[in-house]
Amino acid sequence: MNWNQKGFTLIESLLVLSIFMIISSVTVFTLKPQHTFMEKDSFFTQLKADLYYAQQYAISHQHEVLVQFVPTEYRYYMIYRAEERTIIERDYSHNVNFTEGTMPLSFKFLPDGNINKFGSLILYYRNKIYRLTFLIGEGRFYVSEQ
Repeated sequence: MNWNQKGFTLIESLLVLSIFMIISSVTVFTLKPQHTFMEKDSFFTQLKADLYYAQQYAISHQHEVLVQFVPTEYRYYMIYRAEERTIIERDYSHNVNFTEGTMPLSFKFLPDGNINKFGSLILYYRNKIYRLTFLIGEGRFYVSEQ
C-alpha cells in the first residue's frame, strides 16, 4: 500500500486553507458598510411603520395614543391612553440617539389621527444627523438627513 497516493499532503491542505481564510476575511470586511446601511434603513422603516400603526390605532379606537421615546433605555413606547396599555414597545440600536428638537420626546396621536404637537425630533445615527419632522394637521411626518 502506497500512502502518498491516498490524499493531500499537510502542506497542500494548509495552502488551500490559508487561501480560503484570506478570501473569506476580504469578504467580511467589504460587507461591514452594507450592514451599517441596512441597520439604519431597517430602523427608519420600522419607526415609520410603528408611527403609522399608532396613528391608525388612535383613529380606529377613537382615543389618544401616547408616543414616548426613552433615549436612556434605547426604547420607544406607544401607549393606548384609554386603558394605559402598551401597544408597541420597541428597542432600537445603541447607534441611534434621540434628542428634543422643537418638540418634546413624547406626544399624542389624537382620535382624529392628528398630532397634539408639531415640530421636529433630532436623531443621531453614528456620525450623521436626521430630523424627524411632524407637520401640523393630519399627523403627517417625514425623516430628512441634515
